Amino acid sequence: MNWGICLFLASAASVGRGALTTIARMDDEAGAIQLDNHFLIAMPGVRDEPFARSVVYVCEHSPHGAMGFIINKPGSFDMRELFRRVNLPLGRAELGVQPVFLGGPLQPERGFVLHERMTVEGMAPDESLYASTLSVAGGLEVTASRDVLEAVAAGGGPPRLLMALGFSSWGAGQLEAEIARNDWLTVGADVALMFEAPVEQRYERALALLGMQAWMLTSEAGHA
Repeated sequence: MNWGICLFLASAASVGRGALTTIARMDDEAGAIQLDNHFLIAMPGVRDEPFARSVVYVCEHSPHGAMGFIINKPGSFDMRELFRRVNLPLGRAELGVQPVFLGGPLQPERGFVLHERMTVEGMAPDESLYASTLSVAGGLEVTASRDVLEAVAAGGGPPRLLMALGFSSWGAGQLEAEIARNDWLTVGADVALMFEAPVEQRYERALALLGMQAWMLTSEAGHA
């Protein structure tokens, strides 16, 4: 696989045919539950990778489905290696050892950056600093265009970011069914946990948001 071609070469038009369109088509119709800006925490009964002991940040949820990114499953290389593969210098040394995450099983050749919203003076509230960006709940954005990496290469870019390959997605009613059969616990997302907590502690820290520990989990039904 030629990573230099596959990663972050998406234009706004090409992303429109890809994963971000999945989010863009979702509307604000009221559903039984709303999980935008929430974590999904895998229960012990979820054993298949990459979801076993995973924490998923849900970017969008509607009656049409849901989309998110696993935030605690590092891939096989770090940001320094990713920048080498896309032929860019890494302008921020502190990001070098940050892992590139396995965001989910869909489109694993495509890169996404989950980051805090970037603004400049005079920018409209619905505008984005980058070409192919979608605003999501909680003041965050998902960018799938190369310009965000070019900003980091120049020493700028979002102060806090999470780089993922691939994404996780559920069809209409699928996530609700999985929650009903006790596959997932749900809790409001914590941005500090997502960007700052040590990767190996994120599962336990997500559980702690519910006042729980891993030993307390069973396969019996029940979620927050």
